[in-house]
Amino acid sequence: MIICATNMDYHLGTHSQRVQTQMNLEKDRASLLCMKALVSRGRLDSVSQQMASHPQYLESFLRTQHYILYMDGPLPLHYRHYIAIMAAARHHCGYLVSLHSAQYVRVGGDPQWLQGLEAAPQRLRHLDHINKVLAHQPWLTACSHIQALLKTGEQCWSLAELVQAVVLLAHCHSLCSFVFGSGADSDPPPYSRIPHGTPPGYCLCDAANGNTTVPITPNTPSERRPRRRSLDSSSDLSFLRERVPRPQEDRGNRDRLLHSQTSLHTDLEEEEEQLPCFADPSRFLTDPDFGYQEFARWEEDHFQVFRVQDYSWEDHGFSLVNRLYSDIGHLLDERFRSVAALPSPHGPDLKRAIWNYIHCIYGIRYDDYDYGEVNQLLEKGLKLYIKTVACFPDATKTPQCPLSWVSLKPTEKVHVNLLVMEARLQAELLYALRAITQYMIA
Repeated sequence: MIICATNMDYHLGTHSQRVQTQMNLEKDRASLLCMKALVSRGRLDSVSQQMASHPQYLESFLRTQHYILYMDGPLPLHYRHYIAIMAAARHHCGYLVSLHSAQYVRVGGDPQWLQGLEAAPQRLRHLDHINKVLAHQPWLTACSHIQALLKTGEQCWSLAELVQAVVLLAHCHSLCSFVFGSGADSDPPPYSRIPHGTPPGYCLCDAANGNTTVPITPNTPSERRPRRRSLDSSSDLSFLRERVPRPQEDRGNRDRLLHSQTSLHTDLEEEEEQLPCFADPSRFLTDPDFGYQEFARWEEDHFQVFRVQDYSWEDHGFSLVNRLYSDIGHLLDERFRSVAALPSPHGPDLKRAIWNYIHCIYGIRYDDYDYGEVNQLLEKGLKLYIKTVACFPDATKTPQCPLSWVSLKPTEKVHVNLLVMEARLQAELLYALRAITQYMIA
């Protein structure tokens, strides 16, 4: 959804009172959502914990993410998680790389591929260029990139597969911004502690969809049925030690790489175990020096401004993505609408300025918006923070703006990070879907 003046004007007569009332209701809703997600004595990862301050948005986010990773779609599950690893690696996001490495093996992926990008099939390696471009300079995305991936041959992609891959890349790139802005990259990977008897496939998305039914755990050992151990178990740790190959130069650091620095939150009667760290994100990178550059520099050459009046999410992107990847358009649109509807003590003008500023630094402009409002409403420190989180969410590099410089309350910081994530997601999708449209027309 494009955030513009016509769809973000609210009645502001008793705005502060309404915001306070809505926040109280949201707290109750957050508690209910967390109770469903935990299904007693569970644990939410730090990203979900922060998003839970906006439960309506969290539900929408979890539904979309679950659909992309696990529900109907042309790509096999292990491909989806490997693509997510590739996307997160562009920003050296160890948090997401660890998460999707674990899920990749869990759904049957070949551990050999976790040696690095060169160990993956050529078909996946072909995605590397568009992954790089979308992550750092999405305005470079061209019809020729789409054509190269869809050309006939054994390693080619179908249009439906490519659309799902592009959505997944954009989703993970933007999620890296939230992880970086929220500081979650230094926290444990999001593995949940779940009571014995909970189905292994149960996830937070089931809770968001209202599925909280879990089988009752038998009381006696003889009544217990065999339980599939998750990847955080000691048996799987041994399994991965044997199956994940290591390059020759890494063998001396094998133990260090196999264990993350974070402890699992387990049931009180279980011992604390360490999660395996499957691979350095740099193993899935090519051209590591390629990064964001000011769009204004390119504009002086031959890259034109992306005008929303010519290609918008509502009029073009939504219908295309929904036609080629069933139902994802509705789920993405719900996310954009949810973030636009978040209660804010600063009113709609600031949200609109943040959204349009992010699109502006990615070369997307609105003819009906006065960009003078950006400088009026966003102080310099906040602008630097937004640009850093949106364009440089890489903990391995010195940020343009130290995140601690910005004097934001925790709830305000979460709000800003959500706006950054969704605006960046939509920007990448617009560039990718426009290139696909151009390919289809040609």
